[in-house]
Amino acid sequence: MNPGCLPGTVSVNSPAPPYSHGMEFSQILSFVLVALLVVAAGIIAFLVSERERGAHRRRDEGDGPDDVVSVLSVLPQAVLVLEPDDDVQRASAAAYSYGLVRNDTLAHPEVREMVAGVRRDGHIRDAELTLTRGPLEGAGTLRMQVRVAALRHGRVLVLAEDRTTARRLEEIRRDFTANVSHELKTPVGALGLLAETVADAADEPDTVRHFAGQMQKESARLAALVQELIELSRLQEPDALVDPEVVDLDEVVAEAVDRVRVEAMSRKVTLVLGGAKGVKVYGDAALLTTAVRNLLDNAIRYSGPTGRVSVGVSCRDALVRVAVVDQGAGISAEQRERVFERFYRGDEARSRETGGSGLGLSIVKHIANDHGGRVELWSTEGKGSTFTLVLPQAFEPDRPDEAPHTHDDAADVPGRRTAARGPDAMEEAH
Repeated sequence: MNPGCLPGTVSVNSPAPPYSHGMEFSQILSFVLVALLVVAAGIIAFLVSERERGAHRRRDEGDGPDDVVSVLSVLPQAVLVLEPDDDVQRASAAAYSYGLVRNDTLAHPEVREMVAGVRRDGHIRDAELTLTRGPLEGAGTLRMQVRVAALRHGRVLVLAEDRTTARRLEEIRRDFTANVSHELKTPVGALGLLAETVADAADEPDTVRHFAGQMQKESARLAALVQELIELSRLQEPDALVDPEVVDLDEVVAEAVDRVRVEAMSRKVTLVLGGAKGVKVYGDAALLTTAVRNLLDNAIRYSGPTGRVSVGVSCRDALVRVAVVDQGAGISAEQRERVFERFYRGDEARSRETGGSGLGLSIVKHIANDHGGRVELWSTEGKGSTFTLVLPQAFEPDRPDEAPHTHDDAADVPGRRTAARGPDAMEEAH
């Protein structure tokens, strides 16, 4: 049989179909292109997937964008993110300012204990702690509201808010309420007892007169306390100094001296005036008169019989100083830190004997602050004290070329105790 005619075979001598070579090349090329596209798509999909997974992983690990760091830097609260080994991964500026972080770790064992508790059971911890501000002795303490919560991947979030000021204000309010109650209770109770005594001694005129005088004394003390409470309440309002005016300190000092003159005479204390004249400040004349009167009243009460109290005005560097000097027992260093606190008395027995309420110097401090000034204290035990009201000097608007008053305060402020001039150089107030 002719092999070329066998079924299913093609003779080598037979001509090839006209499309065979072109078709094979086209099919191969198409296959290769499709394969390349599939591979490329797979690679792209893999890269996109890895990128998304990497982004999620970075977010989970807390390795967020720079915006997170920016947010932490402006938060008023202290914010910390801790690693599983308790190293600090992220911390706000406040966390460093409050001393919560030291060498990239938590600085306080109390906070570390809260973190350990959260790691044990996953429950949020919330507590108010008293924490030292730094490693040095005497660095001070802070009252911090600390909240600790668990994050993913073994991390822990610590939030801390400074409550020091809020707690201090609460303590002041409690002390103020307790002190007011105590101060009011004493004269009111005394008035009740004196009234009963007078009623029982109705037939004894001398006894009635004696206890009537005591009743007047307690009544005056009660009225003074109420008046000082009203003044202090007014000074604590935001608009205590609404419309300041140019105030002549000559008039302020003269009025203040006039108000304490009777008290000084009853205690045989000599009042001496001196210093610069015609000095002016901006403010409220009534409030400034109250401040100077309170300083004079305090000096008179704590001066012994035949004592001497001096008041003088001086200027330097556009600042006015009104100094009140006494020759009393002086104030100890410990008491100097607290004399401007409300209701504070260095010597309770003597203060009650002199009739002081403990509010006078606190009122002076508030008035000074409201006028953009301050009150200073110089004192030496056994030599007396000098309280100085420091205020910005005022210049007349129609005299812009007026030079600042440069009257040397060392010359006329008695507290300086200069050899050239002192209290003895001032004129005596009659």
